[in-house]
Amino acid sequence: MAKVSEGAIPVMEVWRGGLLECVHQAHAVICDAKGVVAAWGNPQAVIFPRSSAKMLQALPLLETGAADALGLSQAHLALSCASHEGAALHVGMAARWIADLGLTESDLRCGAHEPGDRTERDRLIRAGERPCQLHNNCSGKHSGFLTVTRHLKAGPEYVDIDHPLQKAVRAATEEVTGETIAGWGVDGCSAPNFAMTVGGLARAMAQYATAREGYGARESAMHRLTRAMAAHPDLVAGEGRACTELMRAMGGRVAIKTGAEGVFVAILPEKGLGIALKIVDGGTRGAEAAITALLARVGALDPAHPAAVKRMAGVQRNWRGLETGFYRMADGFPG
Repeated sequence: MAKVSEGAIPVMEVWRGGLLECVHQAHAVICDAKGVVAAWGNPQAVIFPRSSAKMLQALPLLETGAADALGLSQAHLALSCASHEGAALHVGMAARWIADLGLTESDLRCGAHEPGDRTERDRLIRAGERPCQLHNNCSGKHSGFLTVTRHLKAGPEYVDIDHPLQKAVRAATEEVTGETIAGWGVDGCSAPNFAMTVGGLARAMAQYATAREGYGARESAMHRLTRAMAAHPDLVAGEGRACTELMRAMGGRVAIKTGAEGVFVAILPEKGLGIALKIVDGGTRGAEAAITALLARVGALDPAHPAAVKRMAGVQRNWRGLETGFYRMADGFPG
């Protein structure tokens, strides 16, 4: 296993005044059921997958029977994998989900932050209200966590590393990635986040891509989570976000998910492929460009689609509308 900076390659450039101003470097891996199909940088680079691992963290929700016991819909499963904007759509669904469990917002352990959705943010300001934990971009995942916790009759501190839920998440993560976790840290939403290689994350996504319903609890869970995300891109992120726009552009055939600090994954069932990437500097701009280019490379996304064009190349303008530079994919990526 390697450090995150070792062996990274340029994937995106930013130019200003005829000079190269910024280069985003990355590791990226494409896997199928047999192993690595293509790689850039170092597949053995160790990373925290952050929110790109939410579909791994959601496996116990289905495998324990908790989701079906509560009668969760496909939309609920999509929200359990979301890093949402905290729009009324997201907050309302999470609130109803918690109420159906017989619990309240105070039972969540994700913390509160201002919603990314401007309409909801402005509503809170006008009403003189403070954001609550339902506005947290991870409230769907935590609603799923609470569903499992109640089903298992486990303790309320479900984000503790030794809680039965997190033990189940860790076991599932190691099994699906095919590697022992390299360590763990506390994520922004207070849940443990398990470190793995970029290659291991891609290998896990390939397992989701090839999973079939009715072939055991694990495969069925992966199949259902993938289809839920692809069918509900508005729940997975929100308006204007790359996850939502790119999934819409691919017509529900692919599930993709971003993670903090420049991580992105994709699950392509029709092609049996899984993709994972990490931008070394943690930049969202580089991550969105790289995943877009890779999706276009494998034929899942039309590179001429507006959602793709604006992320792979474009002109930069300042507040007066003057052109200040441009950005583009680096030569040789994705090849």
